[in-house]
Amino acid sequence: MAERVIAACDGASKGNPGPAGWAWVIADEAGDPVVWEAGPLGTATNNVAELTALERLLTHAAPEVPLEIRMDSQYAMKAVTTWLPGWKRKGWKTAAGKPVANQELVVRIDALLTDRSVTFRYVPAHQVDGDRLNDFADRAASRAATDQEPAGSAQGSPEPPPSSPAAARTKQVRRSGGATRTRGSGDGSSRTLKAKFPGRCRCGRSYAAGEPIAKNPDGWGHPDCRTSANGAA
Repeated sequence: MAERVIAACDGASKGNPGPAGWAWVIADEAGDPVVWEAGPLGTATNNVAELTALERLLTHAAPEVPLEIRMDSQYAMKAVTTWLPGWKRKGWKTAAGKPVANQELVVRIDALLTDRSVTFRYVPAHQVDGDRLNDFADRAASRAATDQEPAGSAQGSPEPPPSSPAAARTKQVRRSGGATRTRGSGDGSSRTLKAKFPGRCRCGRSYAAGEPIAKNPDGWGHPDCRTSANGAA
């Protein structure tokens, strides 16, 4: 039996929906990124970008090779591992009787997963000393979304540049799916959320998961730092 291959995939949307991109990366025996590809999607949602990244990775990888796929999208993972059997039984309807979103992509992924060994591993995004492959895929997808140009190792593209800390924090909160609104009128400048993951504010101080955070001029952070920034503007 062939040795298991470690890979990661990710998607990005600058606006959700907005300019979007996808990326996947495969590691060598040392765990270093060695083969990767990224591409643009025009205007699309985060969910479409995440599912496309998975579909492109499965299309590239040889079906006889066991895969471990690392992802930070709980939606994409649950769609193809948890919700998919129920959707198929219900004729591609959700539990609420509505059509399954992004069905065409999910159907293609389902076919690509048939008769092959794939293990999915959830890895939180944008963590200190987090998963290297996931971080690489995240940066590649983000660059593809911004530039709307394909890239990859086969094209001799350089490693994607690091994301800005502010963009990383914003994406972390948006992706969490567990951030809950605690106060605010609906205006994005005044709402306060509970952080799903720990992070670092623009002031340099950290905040813990579950602490209130608010949108600051350059990302998410302490509500009092937002107030200070607005007062100084």
